Amino acid sequence: MPSELPVNILLVDDHAENLLALEAILHSLGQNLVRATSGAQALRCLLNQDFAVILLDVQMPEMDGFDTATLIRQRERSRHTPIIFLTAFSTNESMVFKGYSLGAVDYLFKPIEPEILKSKVAAFVDLFQKTAEVERQAAQLAALNASLQKSEEQFRSLCVNSPIGIFLTDASGNCTYTNPRYQTILGISGEECLNKGWLRSLAPQDRENIFADWASCAQQGKEYYNEFTILTPEGDVRWLTLRSSPMLADRKEVIGYVGTVEDISDRKRAEEERAKLIREQAALKEAEAANRMKDEFLATLSHELRTPLNSILGWSKLLRNRKLDEKATARALETIERNALLQEQLIEDILDVSRIIRGKLFLNICPVNLVTVIDAAVDTVRLQAEAKNLAFEFVIAPNEAGSIDEVRKKAKKTRENNGYVSVASHLASPFMVSGDPDRLQQVVWNLLSNAIKFTPQNGRVEIRLSTIKGKEIKDSYAQIQVSDTGIGIQSDFLQYVFDRFRQADGSTTRSHTGLGLGLAIARHLVELHGGTIHAESPGEGKGATFTVKLPFLEAKTQESAETAEETAAVTIPKLPLQDLRLLVVDDDTDTRHFLTVALQQAGAEVTSVNSVKEALAAIQQYPLDILISDIGMPEEDGYTLIRKVRLLPPEQGGRIPAIALTAYAREEDAKEALEAGFHMYASKPVEPIKLIDAIVKLAELNYPN
Repeated sequence: MPSELPVNILLVDDHAENLLALEAILHSLGQNLVRATSGAQALRCLLNQDFAVILLDVQMPEMDGFDTATLIRQRERSRHTPIIFLTAFSTNESMVFKGYSLGAVDYLFKPIEPEILKSKVAAFVDLFQKTAEVERQAAQLAALNASLQKSEEQFRSLCVNSPIGIFLTDASGNCTYTNPRYQTILGISGEECLNKGWLRSLAPQDRENIFADWASCAQQGKEYYNEFTILTPEGDVRWLTLRSSPMLADRKEVIGYVGTVEDISDRKRAEEERAKLIREQAALKEAEAANRMKDEFLATLSHELRTPLNSILGWSKLLRNRKLDEKATARALETIERNALLQEQLIEDILDVSRIIRGKLFLNICPVNLVTVIDAAVDTVRLQAEAKNLAFEFVIAPNEAGSIDEVRKKAKKTRENNGYVSVASHLASPFMVSGDPDRLQQVVWNLLSNAIKFTPQNGRVEIRLSTIKGKEIKDSYAQIQVSDTGIGIQSDFLQYVFDRFRQADGSTTRSHTGLGLGLAIARHLVELHGGTIHAESPGEGKGATFTVKLPFLEAKTQESAETAEETAAVTIPKLPLQDLRLLVVDDDTDTRHFLTVALQQAGAEVTSVNSVKEALAAIQQYPLDILISDIGMPEEDGYTLIRKVRLLPPEQGGRIPAIALTAYAREEDAKEALEAGFHMYASKPVEPIKLIDAIVKLAELNYPN
């Protein structure tokens, strides 16, 4: 909009009456009319003022209008000021031409038509006002641009020198700007950050989730915060925090997001160090508590071992005096035997506790029919189920096998007609695995006991045995499932259900007692058998299902095992050792003589030696059926013996079946013995009946009739 302030109009004429006439004509325009009676006076006026237009008379003394116009055009300030020449000589075309050549915008002849002059001057006044307004706006725009440039420089300096990463995105999450710190933190260039290139820095497993969370907050116009790791091009892992806020337009519409990224790797490392220190302090406290428990345990152990030992040593000394009558002698021998058995049981109990604490248990591997194992476990807990009025069932799949109760009925009918036959032998296809029958029964018993314990009155417990077939026989396995309608397991606790002592901290365990060892032991036993176990539950109060998967025996082994079990079901064999040639190796004279006598009484032909050298000579010299060797011997132990034996050719005894005997009763000792080449393992003190039974089993496996 033009300015409302009056503008200057310069009137130049050497006659006062002409100036008065011009003022009269232009007065109505409301502008500031400035007089000059000569060219020199006009030039002085132009020194300090700007004029919208100059009305200049041509005929003036001393300095005419043309000379004045020439000087006006030489001054920078007035170079472009419009000049209208006024003259009374209308016929002189050369003067008109000269006026225009000097930069005149118009040429008016006297007498002047008032309206024409007035309209021409008004046009130049309007042009001057508009030009002034344009210049004013240009000045304002220049000032605004300077302010914006200053703000931009401040913003750029702030972003460039910021200690945290800054980024901008559009409404769709495409990155449009990142500062240098952002690029340094992510280890990528500015161009690589644009669009969604920044996502490439995220870990592949986190990329989709992080962007989905960010996009969800973005769609709702919410602020976002997260901590996560990235992998730099150099392979370094860094922890970052990401914050973003929506940028809103005037109508509250989201036009983009501004965010920050900060490297918190140092903080995370400090937190990790602190957590490590806390763990170490906790471990130290646990170690101190364990040491106290160890001292208390050793004190109790010392007392429990010395008590029976006192009776053994005391009666032994009395017997050496030979002053006891027959009745007292019998009592002494009975007391010694009873306390020796008590001490043996005490040692076994200590080893069992050690196995539980360390999660390691020793297995006596042999072919096992799972039907027999489960049936035995079911019988042990059936009374508990009946006491709670539970629907308790053992089901064998495939469906044609039916439930175990149906199988029992068929087996009973068979026994009535043909004599004794086991439930397992009555099944058309027994489920044979390689394992320890006692330990597998312990697994099933633990699962059934838990199911019954945690199932309320009138509930249901089912154990199902089935076959899961794979494409190859090695991919097939036997599956045992124990399901109940009990209290169930919370989803957040399922991952801890097999941890040792874990249940002891839960309210469920406190309500139902127990240390929470059963499932932990079951898991370890199943894994020792090469199988798996896992738990499922729809939730608290909705029951639970435990599934055990065990690999099958190979076809030949399974067939011979089934035959052996069916034979064992008809009679309980007590095979003597007659016709068996045994080699006993032990450096202890008393033990060697004891074993020789016990095995000879069972009908075996026994050769006994006291060293590895003599044993190797005997094996290569005599045809022997089974080797029985002590482990702990001087110079060369039993491991060395069996390794040397296994290097011999088969015709010289390299494949002789072998049983290891030792006072070292740890699981790792048993494992080492089997790995070294022994077939079986027995702990001292050796019971003759158990040793004979082991020899019989080993002979049957290696020398079938």
